Amino acid sequence: MSDVIHASFTFSDFHLQGGDSLPEVTLAYATRGTLAPDGRNAILVTHGYTSGPRMIEPGVASSEGAWSTLVGPGAPIDTDRYFVVCSNMLGSSFGSTNAASIDPGSGRWYGSRFPRISVPDIVTAQRRLLEHLGVTHLRAVVGPSYGGFQAFQWAVTFPDFMDGVAPVVTSPLPPASDRIEGLMKWFGPDPNWNGGDYYDGGGVHETLTALRVDTLTRYGLADSLAERFADPAERDRELRRIASAWADVFDANSLFILGRAMEDYDVARDFGRIRVPVLYVLSRTDALFPPTLAPGVMAGLRAAGVDAEYVEIDSEHGHLASGADADKWAPALRRFIDTLEAGGRSGSAYQ
Repeated sequence: MSDVIHASFTFSDFHLQGGDSLPEVTLAYATRGTLAPDGRNAILVTHGYTSGPRMIEPGVASSEGAWSTLVGPGAPIDTDRYFVVCSNMLGSSFGSTNAASIDPGSGRWYGSRFPRISVPDIVTAQRRLLEHLGVTHLRAVVGPSYGGFQAFQWAVTFPDFMDGVAPVVTSPLPPASDRIEGLMKWFGPDPNWNGGDYYDGGGVHETLTALRVDTLTRYGLADSLAERFADPAERDRELRRIASAWADVFDANSLFILGRAMEDYDVARDFGRIRVPVLYVLSRTDALFPPTLAPGVMAGLRAAGVDAEYVEIDSEHGHLASGADADKWAPALRRFIDTLEAGGRSGSAYQ
């Protein structure tokens, strides 16, 4: 992991789309590779709802698909050629400003007072980070799940800043379920919840762990673990161990902050703003973003004049397929990035 650099960037007076502002924002991030003198050889990898910048490290497991085999020397996202940045989202855990951060105005945790943010706010903050790093143009924005929301949003909010986007196991619209209502069914009964102001109390670790076990099971991790743990009891223990370790470092309020941000997310209405090729990737067995989405999404992109290619990962790993079966779509990602570098078009549309 010697080629991975972890750092953070802090800036002031960030005005949010909803009218509020944050007096200070810190974004944690990881980079691999070297930025060219003209600042134009960068690729932004955007992480999922509950993962973070470590997804681009070699040998690191991520619940939403470790991309360690997709990012690195000679990989499709080739760190010998590209400067790769993975920014922890505003509002997420793992080092960026969120509800567990100290409000400079009060000297206390933001907690339930953290302002509502949007997906455009998240990518606008990332733009500030990239400018700080000296990035003048992106070859691509690539990311899974919530990272796919960001990839789509980048193409709409900053349509001239990149050569292409690859949204993976995702959608231009959020899932239909009410995220906040679903979360409250877990956290509302917790005696320590206190409306999200649990930092002075006993915390919500057990509830967060139980929620994580449920989420990872729906993502398909239990089935994936069966390859290594034949005994169901051992499999359950490993699943809980993974969930508990995640709950040790993830703040429950981030689930709500990012969940509310996705409520207003909708780039389908803005497909006409997209000016770059799109590589849209889904997993055959993903229950969260099933491949039945593909015809409608590709038709909408095509109607807007967007050059779009669809790839389906033939995987049994559900929502985790982008990392767990990375080899099954890595060639398509490599071709896409190579085509962008050559200045050509992807030249393939959904049939």
